[in-house]
Amino acid sequence: MFETVIGLEVHVQLNTRSKIFCSCPTSFAEHQNKNTCPVCLGLPGALPVLNKEAVKKAMSFGFAVNATVNRRSIFNRKSYFYPDSPKAYQISQFDVPIVQDGELFIEDKKGERKRIGITRAHLEADAGKSLHEGSISKVDLNRADTPLLEIVSEPDLRSSDEAVAYLRKLHAIVRYLDISDANMQEGSFRCDVNVSIRPKGREEFGTRVEIKNLNSFRFIKQAIEYEVERQIEAWEDGVYDEEVWQETRLFDTEAGETRSMRGKEDSADYRYFPDPDLRPVIVTDEMMEEAKKIPELPDEKVARYAQELGIKREDALVITAVKEMAAYFEAMIAAGAPARAAVTWLTSELQGRLNKAGLEIQNSPVSAETLGQVIARIEDGTISGKGAKELLDYMMENEERNVDGLIEKLGLKQLSDDSAILEMIDQVLAANSDKVEEYRAGKEKLLGFFVGQVMKASKGTANPGKVNQLLKERLSS
Repeated sequence: MFETVIGLEVHVQLNTRSKIFCSCPTSFAEHQNKNTCPVCLGLPGALPVLNKEAVKKAMSFGFAVNATVNRRSIFNRKSYFYPDSPKAYQISQFDVPIVQDGELFIEDKKGERKRIGITRAHLEADAGKSLHEGSISKVDLNRADTPLLEIVSEPDLRSSDEAVAYLRKLHAIVRYLDISDANMQEGSFRCDVNVSIRPKGREEFGTRVEIKNLNSFRFIKQAIEYEVERQIEAWEDGVYDEEVWQETRLFDTEAGETRSMRGKEDSADYRYFPDPDLRPVIVTDEMMEEAKKIPELPDEKVARYAQELGIKREDALVITAVKEMAAYFEAMIAAGAPARAAVTWLTSELQGRLNKAGLEIQNSPVSAETLGQVIARIEDGTISGKGAKELLDYMMENEERNVDGLIEKLGLKQLSDDSAILEMIDQVLAANSDKVEEYRAGKEKLLGFFVGQVMKASKGTANPGKVNQLLKERLSS
């Protein structure tokens, strides 16, 4: 039996307006090499100037994960040459990062919490991007010097599920903090996965293999599972030392397998040394206090929802996993929707329709306030749950938003008048006198039959609660 050991390096692009060491904009999808200057092109004599906002955002993350935020940190030069790195080195942090010794908690399917250590989170400049067109390769340096926060976990993860749970929590945190849009498709949140195996009970780690630049939770899970299986097979076949060596691999998403890219360097190979053009970063008391002002994070929201609103913890976890979902939910509550009804209509009814339409919650055609009004009409008996679903379906396809007007227009208003319902009940009981006798003789399950007949007679407009109440009264008289 083998144990999987996983450590993650996550690169989060900070949402500053300008790059980390120059004033070039960080806007995405501009024309190639438009957002460049002598500093990010690495031209001789150009001097970097640190973006203060990037430092503040890194500090906020540190406080969010209970880490040590260093008052003094240092930028280093990490020496390597790729075509998309014009300086032939990357400005990063090594010995003294801005953030270190943090933690993040994940939950498994049984609801048990596990602590994942965060070794460090350091600031660095991104590289450019290589574009390959047949036999020709081009370089776009728009992304060069874009500010990154690299977040390095301890090797505390033991499965692909744990790795994805950690990444989802991290993704939520950086979005709640509003330090990154964390758009995985655009590369604002990308991950390098370090994977090794060892026989259960052994302390020593196996050979670590790095899988580079994964940008979807699904591919991360697939890549880990493939790589673990590859390493286990090599061990069992007696060729572990020949086939598993310290290297960087890529994940082929079409074939579903990892492939060798290059040998993996150790830190000594990068020849780190303090950047002579950048002084040590000294954080002021004012910056510390400002960075500590962080919003309510997912774990805190889960606890509050469960305690104050009385909703199930698992429901709270679903709602808080996405920042916009939590905001939508709170807007529904503010509009007067009862918490438990809001959970059902948000996570089941609305979300199901959004998934079918390929929409995210932030693009919902039905606002939180409107859905809150629909729920209020269920609560006051104006419409039934079935009618509310019809109303929601209509609003997903049409632009009308006057809830009360649509209830009238679509004929969804419930019949709650006692005399009208009693008239229908009497007709149903008269037409089914034999079943009335059976009910009164003790066959109480027939109540459901009578309710169904009355609802059919009313074409679904009768208030089910009223029907139940009045039926029981009539059948007991």
